Parts: sequence; C-alpha cells; structure tokens
Amino acid sequence: MKKLLSLTMAALATTSAFAGGYRVSLQGQKQLAMGHTGVAVVNSAETLFFNPAGASFLKDRFNFSAGGNALFARTKFQNETYNWKASTDNFGTPFEAYASYRATDWLTVGLAVYTPYGSAVEWEQDWVGANLVNNIDLQAVYIQPTVSLKVNEYFSVGGGPIYVTGSVSLNKNLSRSLTDEQGNPSDVSIEAKGVTAWGYTAGFMFNLDKHVRLGVNYRSEITMEARDGDATFNDLPAFAQPSYPNTTFNADLPLPAELTAGLSVELTDKWLVAFDYNHAYWNVYKTLMVDFANGLVSNNPRNYKDASTYRVGTQFKPNDKFAFRAGWYFDESPVQDGYFAPETPRNDSMGFTGGLTYQVTPKFGIDASFLYLHFDQTNNSYNYADEDGTPYSFGGTYKNVVFSPGIGVTYSF
Repeated sequence: MKKLLSLTMAALATTSAFAGGYRVSLQGQKQLAMGHTGVAVVNSAETLFFNPAGASFLKDRFNFSAGGNALFARTKFQNETYNWKASTDNFGTPFEAYASYRATDWLTVGLAVYTPYGSAVEWEQDWVGANLVNNIDLQAVYIQPTVSLKVNEYFSVGGGPIYVTGSVSLNKNLSRSLTDEQGNPSDVSIEAKGVTAWGYTAGFMFNLDKHVRLGVNYRSEITMEARDGDATFNDLPAFAQPSYPNTTFNADLPLPAELTAGLSVELTDKWLVAFDYNHAYWNVYKTLMVDFANGLVSNNPRNYKDASTYRVGTQFKPNDKFAFRAGWYFDESPVQDGYFAPETPRNDSMGFTGGLTYQVTPKFGIDASFLYLHFDQTNNSYNYADEDGTPYSFGGTYKNVVFSPGIGVTYSF
C-alpha cells in the first residue's frame, strides 16, 4: 500500500505545480495578449500580478480589471512498440480580478484574486497508464493584497503576501492486474480539501525616462500543505481488502520561487513593445515525502531542473477606441528525461498570443485575448513506476496543444 499510495501522491503534487499538466500563464487579458509580458508594463490593474510596483504609476485613482478564459487542452499518447494509444481532452476556466486605489500621492493599495492552477486532466478510465493516473482535478485560488510606494516619478516599489486555498482529487488504478471478482480494476481515489499556503511577492519599477521602463518582480516559493487527506480504495477483491484499508495522509507540495525581469519601450505615442525574462527555481523539487496515518513514510523522486521563459509582446493604439496586441513566448520544461509522467505530459512549448481592447467609454473598456500553446513532441518515459516492489518504466510519444480564448473588462476613474 505504501508504494501505491506514494505514487498517487506524487502525481497529486506534480499536477498541483503544473495546473493539470500544463503550466499556462493566464493572469490578465491585456498582458496575455502581449505574450504575457507585464513586469515593466503599466496598462491596468493587472499590474498587481505582474509587478505590484507598477500600481503607483497608474493614471487614475481607482482601477479595476477582471476576466476569465476558457482553456482547452488536448494530449495524445502513443507507444508503437506495444501499439498503445490514448488521448485526453480537458477544459478549465481560470479567472482573475484586480483592484487598486491610490490612497495618497505616494501610496497605492490593491487586491488581486486569480486562479493559476485551476484545471484538470482526465484520461479514459482504466487506460493503459491507469496505474499511474486516471484523472485529477485541482482547484486553487490565490488572494494577494498589495501595497505600492512611489518614491519619486522615476522609481517605485511594491509587494504583499499571497494566500492560497484550494483542493485536489485524483484517481488511479492500484496495479496493471488487480481486479475484483467481477473483473473491475481496483483503484484508489485521493482527495484533499482545505489545502492552504502562504507566500509573498515583491518588485520594483524604474522609469529611465517617459518612454522606457524597467521592472523586476520576485514571487516566493510556496508550499502547499495537504493535511489529513482521504485515500479511498474501490473494487477490491475480497483477499486484498485487509491490505488496503482506507487511510489519511499528509504531504507538502512545493511550488518554486520565480524571478521576472523586463523592459518596455514606447516607440511612438501609439506603439509599445515589451520583453520579459522569467526564471523558475524548480531545482528545489528533488523528491516528495508523504507521511501516512499508519506510520509509513515514502519518498518519490522528481529531480526537476530550473526552467526559464522568454516573452515578447507589443501593443498598437491607433486611436482612443481601439488597442491591438500580439505576443510570443518560449517556455522551458523543468521535467528531465526519465521523469516524464502522464499526469504532467509537458515538454518545451511556444505560446502565440493576440487580442484587443475596445473602449466603450474613456473609463470602461472590453478586453479580448487568445492563446495558442504548442508543445514540442517528445518520446520520453517515467522510469520510477513501481508495482509490488518491482520497478518498471512507462513511456511513449506525447503530443500536446492548448487553446484559450479570454474576455475581460477594465474600469477606472
């Protein structure tokens, strides 16, 4: 039971870190349309996520932005040696809401609420990789109060704590051969509710002149603490039931620190370009330790590496009614060869973005965005699967794509 549960918990932890297998950036309609750049951009209250220091440079006293996306993700798996084929189509609805208020000439306060890890992966029940994962669903909400201080017209700092609350559920088969008396594969369902964590974000923004901005933002490592989660076993044969009693578990799920630096340049009064570099410190995720209520302790290898994302975006405003945006980014995968599992079938990817804003009035606008995310095809495996004490490797060729349209509103006065 220890090995079977530990593998399940490892899947839970990894998916928590990758939003259901895909690390998709969807934290603002304007900035998503610009390749998800934003650490040196002051467009709206979305700056509360990308760089809280930018809130000090917003023109209006009150700023509000909100939006949501429909996330469509598709993964295909194939192993030609054994003629294995499978696919999964998944849907998510991440959202964001930001509000800022300039209390004084030098102090701006704000609140950000967003869902960077609200997605799911669902393979067909009892598929060829069912002993690793059948399905997983993650819900997580980030709540981030912020403060921004304008030191002078050229420099500002900002930041605040981040509180995370959410839940996760997962189902997997116990093995490739264990069934009940009716031939139904035995499986385990794991669920953890009320998973919480604390972190923080901090950044600064520097205006070289009225046309060029520099920005740096740091987001701390966040450890999701799953406590007293439930593990329930289903479709067990009579002889196996004493070996698999329902139990509980505790585990800490690390999400890495991130550092983002960037530059924005107003080439003309109508044309803006931005560049961001993001570095995620995934090297902290070497293994996962799981403590079970029956006293067993298990370690699960992950051995992730640091990963970087390179982003570029542009905005063109031909008049007071419209703004058009486009962008591109390259996102490195932290997963190393031999650690590639079907709950996170993720390789290096390129994101292509675009969108626009229509100003209904000078204070109220409607934003639209889209993202097409293409993952490099990869032939890889997870070499640390374990069944009844016998290690084995599960692998094949994975193809992934993600498409996400989004819509939002902005309001200021």
